[in-house]
Amino acid sequence: MNTRKPSQDRKAEIVAAMLDLAFEVGPAHVTTGMLAARLGLTQPAIYKHFPNKKDIWQAVTTSLCTQICKNVAVATQAGGPPLQTLKQLVLGHLHLIATTPALPEIMTSRDPGGNLTEIRDHIHEAMGTFRAALYLQLNAANTGGQLRAGIATADGIMLLFGIIQSLVFRLILTRNPAIIEQDGERLLDLQLALLGHEGHIL
Repeated sequence: MNTRKPSQDRKAEIVAAMLDLAFEVGPAHVTTGMLAARLGLTQPAIYKHFPNKKDIWQAVTTSLCTQICKNVAVATQAGGPPLQTLKQLVLGHLHLIATTPALPEIMTSRDPGGNLTEIRDHIHEAMGTFRAALYLQLNAANTGGQLRAGIATADGIMLLFGIIQSLVFRLILTRNPAIIEQDGERLLDLQLALLGHEGHIL
């Protein structure tokens, strides 16, 4: 018999199960029946906490966007040097992807019915905060003479996102979240070294 838990704890479990299943079968294919089976609940028990699947997705969206923005706040409020803060921003985001691999699935999966459009819009808005923070730090490093001459800040951002996107692509192909952090820091350090001004220690 499933143990009765406080509503907030049960809601968090449902959101976590939704994310796990979204990675396993694809966001558009998750059903409340799957959620109930994963958690050992009945479907009415799911609906007791969320009246419909859209409400579950809204909770998932809130959770993901909160985590993205929290990573940005933690990195930027530390007040470290620009490149150090930039590295913390990227590594924080890679950790989020590694621990929540459904995030890129939600952002990239096909959605013929348009059921995930609103979710994606909110996540893209949060990702805009992440991108803006990266730009601010890389631009500060650039104007401070810490990057090689002739490197546009926008191009540097594209190169950094290239690392994230290549790791995400490998994740989608291999279904192995461990590669995100295994390779992420090494590739990031290499990219920052290539971007950095000669003689400048990153």
